[in-house]
Amino acid sequence: MNIDKYQDSITNVSDFPIKGIQFKDITTLFENPDAFKAMMDDLIEQIDHLPEFNKIVALDARGFVLGGPLALHYHVPLVLARKPGKLPREGVKQSYSLEYGQNTMCISQNSINRGDKVLVVDDLLATGGTINSIVKITEKCDATCVGAAVIIELDDLNGRELLKPIDVVSLLHYKGE
Repeated sequence: MNIDKYQDSITNVSDFPIKGIQFKDITTLFENPDAFKAMMDDLIEQIDHLPEFNKIVALDARGFVLGGPLALHYHVPLVLARKPGKLPREGVKQSYSLEYGQNTMCISQNSINRGDKVLVVDDLLATGGTINSIVKITEKCDATCVGAAVIIELDDLNGRELLKPIDVVSLLHYKGE
């Protein structure tokens, strides 16, 4: 693993998006091509150990940055998960709670089909609500979520517990933040 090549490229931002949240900003990692490449190489190495999948669902918005290169690498379709009203076609929706409020995710109808095996990709796993909403959408579509891949996991928020029995890949772990 190349963690030492990208961990320091992540910026901590206090009180964002609301007071009391210590936000891990990975946009500074994306701005560093060497760090970004090292991180993607590690993510691919870890994903290779997950069960086989035939679609990647990338979560809005930083998940898109990860999902594109991964979909190309694995030569599978990329499905975008967005907030309602952001996709032009009819969608399948699921509401969820997160550490500072409520939200809803939406995937275009027929982007996930019966029997598909899906990998969910996002930048961060906190409480697990966002990724779990995609797991539920996948189930509504008679498909299976076989795993989730993130750059950062906030261990104290126990998001991994909500996602059991799904395999979760996390490159960086933070506690007490």
